[in-house]
Amino acid sequence: MTDSQPIVAWQTLRPRMFAPRRRQAAAPFPLDSRSTEYYYLGRNAVFALARAWDLAGQQVLVPAYCHGVEIKALLHAGADLRFFPVREGMQVRPEDVIDRITPRTRAVYLIHYVGFPGPVQELAAYCRDHNILLVEDCALALLSKLGDRPLGSFGDAAVFCLYKTLPLPNGGAAVVNGNRPGAIPASRRPSFSSTFAYTAAAMFRNAHLSGDGHDVADGDDGAERADHLIGRIRARAKPVFEKLELARVGSIEFNPAYLDLGMSGICHVALANQDFDGIVGRRRRNYLQLLSRLRGKADTVFPDLPAGVCPLFFPIRTPNKVTLQERLLARGIETVNFWFPHVPGVRPGDYPEVDHLRRTVLELPCHQDLTPEAIDRVAEEVCGQHAYL
Repeated sequence: MTDSQPIVAWQTLRPRMFAPRRRQAAAPFPLDSRSTEYYYLGRNAVFALARAWDLAGQQVLVPAYCHGVEIKALLHAGADLRFFPVREGMQVRPEDVIDRITPRTRAVYLIHYVGFPGPVQELAAYCRDHNILLVEDCALALLSKLGDRPLGSFGDAAVFCLYKTLPLPNGGAAVVNGNRPGAIPASRRPSFSSTFAYTAAAMFRNAHLSGDGHDVADGDDGAERADHLIGRIRARAKPVFEKLELARVGSIEFNPAYLDLGMSGICHVALANQDFDGIVGRRRRNYLQLLSRLRGKADTVFPDLPAGVCPLFFPIRTPNKVTLQERLLARGIETVNFWFPHVPGVRPGDYPEVDHLRRTVLELPCHQDLTPEAIDRVAEEVCGQHAYL
């Protein structure tokens, strides 16, 4: 990667990941569990779990700081949602959850933010003692651990979004732990276009970043770049795409028509070719390098990196989030405006600390594709925007 090449927010897909080979190590949780069901998107897994546990009409406690599509999936399943606060630093206090539990509470939904564990041990113990289901949302925390145990293994069930951490064109998962009742419904095979379009777009994107692809319009964010590439593919194969469905990956859309869509077979092939330990190691190395370079210069959300955490991004706080994002993009650094829109059922002002998180958190890339030299460049460009930090 040269100084002129863009640094993207997400890891990219490479052709060698589809070459058949034998996995060198055992798959990590939840990929090693026989009770794991795979879906096209993580929101599909949320809906499937809610239906399997018959949460329609049941009260479910959920964090006010959330993406939004998981809330839409739970609402579509008929759950009665009650929110609990999330404090500065993306911290969930167990007492904030427990104080909101009522005799009607059937389940607690806990999100592990950016790979960092929430108070899952405390909540798991309380929920177990009071016959309340605990769901761990590990969409941002695949491969993370608390002590020696993987996140997602503490609660009664967990949901994952595989393509956020791994270079896959799609992929979500739901896993039920222990002997909890309610089989997760099987998914249906995705269409050709749902698999091909995003796989091809990811390949084009990787070629572009390697200097072999086509230019993309300046100012596009990651989703827009992917959509631009998908548009090219669709245009060249229009007669085929007009007859086939296309479920959007990485969007905030909630389309009930795709709720039972499964993970594509090509993702299973790519999963078998991942170096999971290497991914965790490189993400941690990059995160620690950014932490060392930005400590005292940027307002970091987390002061350190606990053992076992596989960080999805490096989050910082800035009162000039949109401006800083635009200026970094102009310098070739793609970032993520983390969870800016408000979600159904949460009004601005209801949870001031959540409002502040939505206004200020910007995520810097630290994924496994980035070299130490690229991370140095990210840090230098961020420090160069000190007036907006």
